[in-house]
Amino acid sequence: MRREFSAGAVVVRRLKGRWHAALIRPGGKNLWALPKGLVGSGEDPAATALREVKEETGVEGKLVKKLGDVRYVYTWKGDRVFKIVSFFLVRYSRGRIGDLPPALAFEVDEARWLPLADTPRLLAYKGEREMAERALEVLAGAETPA
Repeated sequence: MRREFSAGAVVVRRLKGRWHAALIRPGGKNLWALPKGLVGSGEDPAATALREVKEETGVEGKLVKKLGDVRYVYTWKGDRVFKIVSFFLVRYSRGRIGDLPPALAFEVDEARWLPLADTPRLLAYKGEREMAERALEVLAGAETPA
């Protein structure tokens, strides 16, 4: 069975006194997801997460902490693939949501700040919903994460 490693993030910022998360609608799909992508050869998963955040949302952030791993098996062109996705909590630092690099804009139909409290209901994938719930737990009562 082939193995794949990806990394992604729950990117958060405070807007109008509430935590919001940067969610994406991947190209050609009518669903909300977290930014994520394949870990490059020799690339650290945390660096991958930050790179994917920039490429898929247009914003930059600072790593707060690892939230956990999501593991699953899927089939691609008749082959079974075991995938591990490491997710990180990232605090927004700069940039404009949806301002995507032109060469990568085809990957994402939309990027938007949505209330973090709503993300476990909005995200399409179970593992991503669990990561959003972990982010909520980490931020509970926190005005500014480390």
